[in-house]
Amino acid sequence: MKKNTLVPILLIICSGLVMTGCNKEPKITQTAIKKFQQSTLLQGVVSNNSGVIKAGKVEATSENGQLISQTTVENGHYRLEIPANTILPVLLTFSPESGTEKLVAAVINDGVTEYFINPTTTAIAKAAKASGGYTHANMVRAAENTTHVPDANKTSTGWRGDPTTQYGGWH
Repeated sequence: MKKNTLVPILLIICSGLVMTGCNKEPKITQTAIKKFQQSTLLQGVVSNNSGVIKAGKVEATSENGQLISQTTVENGHYRLEIPANTILPVLLTFSPESGTEKLVAAVINDGVTEYFINPTTTAIAKAAKASGGYTHANMVRAAENTTHVPDANKTSTGWRGDPTTQYGGWH
């Protein structure tokens, strides 16, 4: 007798869930447009695997390639001003005086003002772009997949490996 009562109740509940699911409109998530609220000075160092690159040019461009600002590299350092209301992401592209080695760093946060431009930042930017764009999630995922962390430095206790072998033993 209880089986006969339970089956119709389950059918009513299940059909109600199906009907409710069909009538809902899909949720559209909108990402807020991030931009520099005020004029901001970005600065940093340009380097490659051999060391600091002494001379060249750094350009700040929008994602679609529109030039925002540019400056020259002096002794490996650059400083460039980004105008207020500039929409993020901003790409910092280094071009050397001689050669074709272009390096890139992607700016996705208006609160960070120091950016290194090097082969690692270039690989991270390329991987993030290939993953769908310069979002925070894509940049984090690209950084995790691009940079190398030795297995000895991956511990749950917070210490980086065996203390007796770290830097050749106890100091």
